[in-house]
Amino acid sequence: MSQEAVTAALLVIGDEILSGRTKDKNIGYIAEYLTNIGIDLKEVRVVPDEMDEIVAAVNVLRKRYTYLFTTGGIGPTHDDITADAVASAMGLELYEDPRIIALMLERLKPEDLNEARRRMARIPRGAEHVANPISKVPGFMIENVIVMAGVPSIMQAMMDDVAPRLKTGARMMMETLEAGLPEGAYATPLSDLAKAHPDVIIGSYPSFQDGRFRNQIVVRSKDGAKLQAALTAISDMLKSLQH
Repeated sequence: MSQEAVTAALLVIGDEILSGRTKDKNIGYIAEYLTNIGIDLKEVRVVPDEMDEIVAAVNVLRKRYTYLFTTGGIGPTHDDITADAVASAMGLELYEDPRIIALMLERLKPEDLNEARRRMARIPRGAEHVANPISKVPGFMIENVIVMAGVPSIMQAMMDDVAPRLKTGARMMMETLEAGLPEGAYATPLSDLAKAHPDVIIGSYPSFQDGRFRNQIVVRSKDGAKLQAALTAISDMLKSLQH
């Protein structure tokens, strides 16, 4: 397994997300999934069903990160233009893949395979399928871009299919400490500790539970020894402030 950082971005495509009509259920799932296999999700963007917006985002994000995942916009309607936009961004021909037509005919009668449904069989030439065991019509992977459905159950099945093809880095380890103090009491020394442990990500997260405030300090690193060293330093700092 490669130990170098493997990064990703997620591009969420759809007017319905931006209007609030559809509540996104994919971002959190994908973030957790990628973290668990050693891929760092670094950026999430949401764009409307507009060709220029999708093309611009695809071109920026695919060059910036190891992988770019997209969700949404691969259905049968006129505003499902993700395949068109990805092909355009990469300068590739879009074609009707006979393998996808065959998959669709496993569920449809030939007379029901209308023009709208045939739209879903168009992918950039050279793309690999990302299997969809639920409704058959696959997503696709071309170079470092992985195009998936927006329907959560289908997206999750597609993630399971594509994950074994991805290179992964060291997995992130995480520990949580209960601060037992208000944030203002430890903010400055915690900032100093964050600077002293540059390979460790340290965050402070206040919450209100059971009628009282609580503060948790979350410590993350891909190096177990450095994680433990930071935890010890933070624990000692908190103890010193409580006396």
